[in-house]
Amino acid sequence: MLTLKLAWIVICTSLTAILFTYFFIESRDESVIKYFPADEEQSFESANTTLSFLSGEGNDEYEIGWELSSRSPQSVYLRQDVSLLYVNGRLKGVVNKWKENAQEINKRSTLHGEDTQKYEAISFHHGEIHKNSDTINSIQETTRDRLYIIDSPHSNRIAFHDPQTDEEKTWKNKLDHSIKQQLEAQWDELLTHYQIPEGAYEKVPLTKLPAFDEENPFPYTSKENYKRISGQLWEGLYRNYILGIKDTHSKHPIQSYIPLLLFDKNGKHLMVLYEDDAGEKHQLIQYY
Repeated sequence: MLTLKLAWIVICTSLTAILFTYFFIESRDESVIKYFPADEEQSFESANTTLSFLSGEGNDEYEIGWELSSRSPQSVYLRQDVSLLYVNGRLKGVVNKWKENAQEINKRSTLHGEDTQKYEAISFHHGEIHKNSDTINSIQETTRDRLYIIDSPHSNRIAFHDPQTDEEKTWKNKLDHSIKQQLEAQWDELLTHYQIPEGAYEKVPLTKLPAFDEENPFPYTSKENYKRISGQLWEGLYRNYILGIKDTHSKHPIQSYIPLLLFDKNGKHLMVLYEDDAGEKHQLIQYY
């Protein structure tokens, strides 16, 4: 169902690819997140995404904590948080938790990792508020965290969010450069496939969405429209991208690279481009 001014066009094509799932965490096979006008009286009291290094398990493995939490000022009709975890630029897991007539969402997962990795988690926190039978509003927040684990045979294992030492800065730059090269190759392939003129758009990786807010809106959009565009964007992502993650035997985005968002420089629309692990290319278009 389209809500308010939300309009999505979904285009997909396919090719052959073989990849393997690293891990998968719970999802719900029902579209729940829907955009409603922002509530002018409420906002989240707190909303967080946290990645943490928990412990090492011998020479090869370690454990990572992945937590999302949020709290609204009061109990609302529906609370839902969804979080995506990318490791070295590839989607490795999803957490999707919802409650009715609730104020808080808390979900913590423990994951096994190995080798040198960059972990990035992005979460959308959503609340649906029913003030009466005719009025439905929403509150929303987008958060993220990142964690670098350096597991080299030539040095002790290192874990950091932001580099503090020269060694950490060197490792971060190496890892970021390697991941960026892979992402840009994937994105260039998608841009070429859909014959999209790069000069007409501002490119933003999905994981960078939390950098924007009402005071710093999306490229070529206004402060006044930020909440609406953001809420409608996440509704489209949830329906078309997140709900595609089912199991290892179906077409889903596990192992796919971070999606690329393209913001039209004329301020008329945005696109989302990604390829799932079955090699199927997807182009989502949201008109403002």
